[in-house]
Amino acid sequence: MNILILSAGTRNKIVQYFKRELGNEGKVIATDCSNLAPAVYDADRFYLVPRISEPGYLDLILDICRKENVDGVFSLIDPELSLLAKEKERFLEVGAKPVISSYELVETCFDKYKMYQMLCGMGIPTGRCYAGKEEFYEALHKGEISYPVFVKPVKGSASIHINKICCDGEIEALFQRYDDLMVQEYMDGTEYGADVYVDMLTGRCTSIFVKEKIKMRAGETDKSVSFKDEKLFAMIEKFVEKCGFCGMIDMDIFKIGDTYYISEVNPRFGGGYPHAYECGVNFPQQVILNLKGEENRDSIGRYRAGICMMKYNEIAIRDMNDTEIIR
Repeated sequence: MNILILSAGTRNKIVQYFKRELGNEGKVIATDCSNLAPAVYDADRFYLVPRISEPGYLDLILDICRKENVDGVFSLIDPELSLLAKEKERFLEVGAKPVISSYELVETCFDKYKMYQMLCGMGIPTGRCYAGKEEFYEALHKGEISYPVFVKPVKGSASIHINKICCDGEIEALFQRYDDLMVQEYMDGTEYGADVYVDMLTGRCTSIFVKEKIKMRAGETDKSVSFKDEKLFAMIEKFVEKCGFCGMIDMDIFKIGDTYYISEVNPRFGGGYPHAYECGVNFPQQVILNLKGEENRDSIGRYRAGICMMKYNEIAIRDMNDTEIIR
C-alpha cells in the first residue's frame, strides 16, 4: 500500500501519521515544487516537481504513480484539488485512487459564493454573502446588514486578502485594488472547526471531530480545544452525506445563540487536523482501509472533549551544499 501526498509543504504531521499507520505495509511518497518544503523529508521518498500550473505537470505526477505503484493519492493545497477530481479517471487508469470528492463539489467549495448559494438552497444556516459591492450596498441601505463585514476573494485560501471592513471607503479601496471579491456577513459568535471523514465506499460519514478555535494564525488553527455536541454532529453528518462528499473534509462553523452556521467547506485535510488525530480520530487509518476495499465503522464523536492543541514552531536543518536550492 503506497500513498502519494502532493504539495506536502510544511504539513509534516500528515506525512508522519500516514507513515505510522502504514508501518511496514507500504511507503509514503511526497512531492513539492520546492526542496525547502520540510514535510517531504519525512516521507520515504520525495520528488521535486514543477508548479501545478506548469505544462506537463499532470503527466509527471501520473508517471510517479506508475513508478511507485501508488494506491492512493491526495493533495494538501486547494488549487490542486480540482485537478485531482477532474482527472480522476486518468489516475485510476494507473492504479492510483484519488482521495477527493467530485469535481463539481470541489469547484463549489473553492468558490465561496457558490458554496453560500448551495447552503442557502439546502436550508442550512450560513452567513449572508454578496457577490459584489453594489449588491452589498443595496442590502446595507435596506438595513438587512450592517458593518463590520468581511471582504474576501471569491476563490482563495489561507486567509489571503481577507479583511474586516467597517466603512464604505474601505470597501471601495479593496474593490479597486483586487478583483473577484465578495462581501460576507461578520459572524460575531464562537468559531469551530470540524474535521470530517466520509467513507469512500459507502458514502456514509464515519468520523467527526470538532474543536473550538481559540487562536488563528495565517488562516490555520493555532490553538484549540476539543468540543462535542450531538446537535452539531447530526447537522454535519446530514450535510456531508446529502452533498456526496468523499474522504477528508475541513469545515468552518460559527455558533451564534443556539444556532450553528456553516461558513466554509474545504474537501481536504485542514491545518488543524493534528488535533483530531492526537485525540484518536484516525483519518489516515480510514483512508488506508478504504483503499484496501474495506468499509469504515461509525466512530462519530468518539473522543474526549476539553483536550487542547497548542501549535509551536519547529525547524528542520539540512545540508544542501551540493544541491541547488529550489524556492
